[in-house]
Amino acid sequence: MKFDMHCHTKEGSLDGKVPIEEFVRVLKEKGFDGMLVTDHDSYKGYRSWRERRADGGQEDFLVLKGVEYDTIDAGHILVIMPENVKLKILELRGLPVQFLTEIVHKNGGILGPAHPCGERYLSITNTRKHKNRLAVMDRFDFLEGFNACESPESNATAMEIAARYDKPVFGGSDAHKPDCVGLAYTEFQEPVRCESDLIRLVREKGRQACACGGEHYMGTTKEKMGRMNSLLVQSFWFYNHLASLMRARKRRRELGRLYIRIKA
Repeated sequence: MKFDMHCHTKEGSLDGKVPIEEFVRVLKEKGFDGMLVTDHDSYKGYRSWRERRADGGQEDFLVLKGVEYDTIDAGHILVIMPENVKLKILELRGLPVQFLTEIVHKNGGILGPAHPCGERYLSITNTRKHKNRLAVMDRFDFLEGFNACESPESNATAMEIAARYDKPVFGGSDAHKPDCVGLAYTEFQEPVRCESDLIRLVREKGRQACACGGEHYMGTTKEKMGRMNSLLVQSFWFYNHLASLMRARKRRRELGRLYIRIKA
């Protein structure tokens, strides 16, 4: 089965330009069997799809629920939870990666770094705190080995890290614009019918669970901005920390509820 495992929708990401129904249409035309919705700290895109499709999608195309979570110390992390698990904390950016990993695993999910060798502050190997550079790699369940919006060098290094730590690799377009949709893929070696199937496959088969690939997208903002892109990266660092501070009280409340539930 062929999936695009990194998709940003207009409904769920502030910088997303593609409605989820358009995502599905284009991916089907390109021969894909499904997609993983990975909006930034939000499930709004996936919820929109569920509201429009009472059965969760079409019989010949599978839409899976995921999220691209903004940690405070390790960049962007892709998270996939079982279909019956709903955690509000995953829509409240700013958790340290250690806490995020603990929460996801205790609730039956899997996670791995998006574009692990990409932009500063956005990617685990380019985070500000040196201790998080690969320090938690052994606890991840997979890596994004091919991202259509990353350079060939970035993707090659990601694949090397995955091999070193013996991790499965996902491929995703990271599409925010229509012309990027479906430029990367993940091929799973067994049928996937729901999030739980995907989680089980990754855990049981490891690197044999899937393969990935694609083509480089030349229309990213960083490609167009060139050297000025560094200003955009710095502004993201400020935005991420400010947004994390604004959600601190809600995060503490949700962490308290999770602790009580786990302890019970």
